Amino acid sequence: MNTGNAILRVWWLAGVLLLTACSATHQNVREDTQVQRSDSEVVESQLLDVWITLFDSGELPDDEDDAKGLSIEIREAEARYMPLLLRDTLERTGYWGAVRVVPGGTEGGEVRVHGTILVSDGEHLELMITAQDATGFEWFRHSYEAEAMLEDYQRTAATGRDVFQALYNTIANDLAQHRLTLSQSEVTNIRRVAGLRFAADLAPDAFDGFLDEKDGEFSVQRLPAEGDPMVGRINAIRERDFLLVDTLNGHFDNFHAEMQDPYFQWRKTRLEELEAMREIERQARNRKLLGAAAIIGAIAIEAMGGDSTRASTGSLRNMMIVGGAYAIKTGFDKDSEATIHQDAVEELGESFAAETQPLVVEVEGETHELTGSAENQYQQWRGLLRRIYATETGLIDAAQ
Repeated sequence: MNTGNAILRVWWLAGVLLLTACSATHQNVREDTQVQRSDSEVVESQLLDVWITLFDSGELPDDEDDAKGLSIEIREAEARYMPLLLRDTLERTGYWGAVRVVPGGTEGGEVRVHGTILVSDGEHLELMITAQDATGFEWFRHSYEAEAMLEDYQRTAATGRDVFQALYNTIANDLAQHRLTLSQSEVTNIRRVAGLRFAADLAPDAFDGFLDEKDGEFSVQRLPAEGDPMVGRINAIRERDFLLVDTLNGHFDNFHAEMQDPYFQWRKTRLEELEAMREIERQARNRKLLGAAAIIGAIAIEAMGGDSTRASTGSLRNMMIVGGAYAIKTGFDKDSEATIHQDAVEELGESFAAETQPLVVEVEGETHELTGSAENQYQQWRGLLRRIYATETGLIDAAQ
């Protein structure tokens, strides 16, 4: 490649990154999308850790028929479950350091990925994904949409592969493509900013002035002196915090293991119920139309025919009227059957929501009951760790 073409390519790539950083785009995911893997081992100093925050559950459909069998409890469970699928996908690529699922508002991540569930009903999945690094620079904001059919569930039932795996592969590929555009110095800067943001969060007085923030973007103003004992203490605290986040991920793994089968069955059965309901509604509609046409035909014969015609077609007209009335009746019977299927979908949703309640985790040898959201739980654990840190490091302010 000559110099002129190289310069044009750099400017083109910069333009693409600028556009994707400033606006959201939409992708319809190809069902055969495979995850992109690194063809060589990335040196440790160039690995970026990825923190995937728990997703936003989004809103349920306004249309009552579309919302059948869905509930906010299910969405909240999905908001915990889907980040784990994305985490496992990223871990298989070889492009990243540690990939963790974390509550929102957690400091320390070098790359942060966040999602919002726009649509999730077993048949369609649409996610809005935002990715940015520790400097606050937004890599992209895309919505990803995929569709599944019953055949997809039947094909993946024995593999353990999620029916929407291609969607997570696409997200992982987009993240990898952006990572490949970063220079060594940019990676180093991202890692430095992440460390300083964590330090400033735990010990704001000690690390005041090291970072500058403007419009949500962070830049390094100065670095701590080499060998600064405070840096050593903060690094020890950070490693301890990583262990806490890993413990939290262990809890999420348990949640994933317990949720995987009932979630698969719920989505598959809901789709089966919906397809059965659509077929019943189609049959009901056709029977009503046929019944109405038969009755109208009988009336037309009587109205338009002469006395001889009415006399000769009396039996036929009676059969048309009776048959039409019966067709209409069976059409309404089909409507009742559709309602039964709708109720079954709702019951499945309620049953699933009951099966996905939070569990109990053990931290530092103590058992803690998870009574609130993951964000609230993490804040409680962070308070506990800060008290431990204050005892070990003398960071009195951290315990307050």
